[in-house]
Amino acid sequence: MDQQSLQSIKSFMLRNSTETNMNLYDHLTRLLMKVMDERPHNVVDVIEDMSCDVKRTLFENKQNTLQDLPQIIAAEELAEQQRLLFCRPEDAKQEYHLVETPLPNVSEVGFYLEQAGVGLGREELHRIFLALMQLFESQVLLRCRLWGKILGTESSYIIAEAECKELEEEEEQKTEEEAEKEERQTNIEENETEVSKWKTTGTGANKFVYYVCKEPGLPWVKLPSVSPADITAARQIRKFFTGKLNARVVSYPPFLGNEANYLRAQIARISAGSQVSPHSFFLVVEEEGDEENEAPRDNCERNPDFESVPVSEMVESLSSWVHHVPYILEQGRCTWVNLKLGEDLNEEEVAEMREEDPDEQEPEVGPPLLTPLSEDAEMFNTPPWTSRMSSTLTAQHAVAVLRSNLWPGAHAYACGKKFENIYVGWGLKYVGEGYRPSVPPGPQTEYPSEPEIIEALDPSVEEEEVLKESLEEQEAAQEEMEDMDEEEEDEEDDDD
Repeated sequence: MDQQSLQSIKSFMLRNSTETNMNLYDHLTRLLMKVMDERPHNVVDVIEDMSCDVKRTLFENKQNTLQDLPQIIAAEELAEQQRLLFCRPEDAKQEYHLVETPLPNVSEVGFYLEQAGVGLGREELHRIFLALMQLFESQVLLRCRLWGKILGTESSYIIAEAECKELEEEEEQKTEEEAEKEERQTNIEENETEVSKWKTTGTGANKFVYYVCKEPGLPWVKLPSVSPADITAARQIRKFFTGKLNARVVSYPPFLGNEANYLRAQIARISAGSQVSPHSFFLVVEEEGDEENEAPRDNCERNPDFESVPVSEMVESLSSWVHHVPYILEQGRCTWVNLKLGEDLNEEEVAEMREEDPDEQEPEVGPPLLTPLSEDAEMFNTPPWTSRMSSTLTAQHAVAVLRSNLWPGAHAYACGKKFENIYVGWGLKYVGEGYRPSVPPGPQTEYPSEPEIIEALDPSVEEEEVLKESLEEQEAAQEEMEDMDEEEEDEEDDDD
C-alpha cells in the first residue's frame, strides 16, 4: 500500500461524527490503550463492551441542571474556626459581663493606632482580641497583650506577649481549681494589687512569654525561650520568615535553631530596641539587696503618681520617651556574665580578678533601664526615631506618634495617661542602603608538602633488581672492610 493510500485511510478515520463529534482514529487509540492497561481475559469477547465504556467516559450530559458540590476552600475553613471565637457559653457571657479582664482594650488601642495611621484594622483587631481572650482562658497568665504581627513569605505571625505567673509559697497549697475560681472573680483593681501574691517567672530577655498564631481562631503556639547564642546568631544574618515554625533557617553564618528560635530572637531584639513609654510612667523596682548589688536592674513597675505629658512636648522632645525594656549586650544577655566562671560578678569580684589577671575581660555595661530616647545613637546617618502628631488640624484631640527608623514597623503612641507599642513589619533591622552578608573565611592552608610525608610510588621489577644488587654490593664492601680491620688487629697482636 502506497503512502497516498495510507494518508487517505487516516483522513477517513479522522472524520468527526455529526452526532457525537468523535472520530474513529481517536476512539481506537483510546480503546487500545484501555485494553493494554486492563489486559482483560478473552479480550475479543468483551471488546464491544469496552468500546461502549470508552464512549461513556466522554459523554457529557448537557441537559443535567444539578450543580456539583463546591469544594471547601481555605477561607471557609478559617471562617468556621473563627466562628467559635464568637460563640461563648451562657455562664461565660454573664461572667465576663460582670467581671472585667486584665486584657487591654484592643478596640481602644485600635482607635488610637488608627488615628496614628498604623495598626491592623478594626475587624482584625476585634478577632485578635477574642483570640487573646481564648488564650488567656486556656493558660495561666498574669497579663496578655498584642505585641504585633510579623509578616512572612507564605503566612504571617500574630504575636501575643504574656506574663506568666506562679504562686508564692503561701499560695502553693491551693488547688488549681480554687486559684482559677479566685482569678475569675477578681476585677482590674484587684488584679493590680494581686502583684504582691503573684510573681513573674522570667527575667531579662525571657521575662515575657510569647505565643503566636497564623490567624485569629487558629491554635496558639508557645515560642521557646531565647538563648544568648540565638540572639548573637540572629544579629549576623538577615532572613525573611516563611510562616512555618519548624522550617530550617538556611543562612551564613549558620543558625542552629529553626524558625521558631529565630522568631523568638528577633522578638527579643525588637522589644529591646523599640519598646518605649512616656517618661516617668514606670519606676525602677528596688528589691531587697539592691544597695549591695550594683548590677543594672531589669524590672520596673507602673508609677501611680504619673502625670500625663502634653502631646506637643512628647512630639518635640525625645527626652519625653524612655526605654522600659532592658538593653541586650553583645553577649546576647541583659546582664553581663563572666563566661569563664559562668556566673554574675559584682564590682569587688571583678576588681579581685583584675589584680590576679590584668588581661581579664572587662565587664560590658549597657545603658540603664528608663534611658531617654534622646541618648540613642544614630546609625547609617539616620536618626533612630521620628516623632509626629497624628493631626495638626485638631491638635487638642491628637496623639503623639513615634516611629522607629532602626526597626521599620515599630510604632508607639501616647495620649494622656495611655500609651501602647505595636510592631507590624518583616522583622528585619535597618542596615543602611545596601546589605552585605558576612564574608566566609578564607580557605584553610594545605598541609605542608615535605619528602617525609609524600607517598612514594611502587618501584618496578627492574628498579627492585638494581636496588637489590646495589645493596648486595654495599654489604660485600662492608664485609671486606670488616675483614681487613680484623687482619690488621691480628698483625698488631703478633708484633706485640
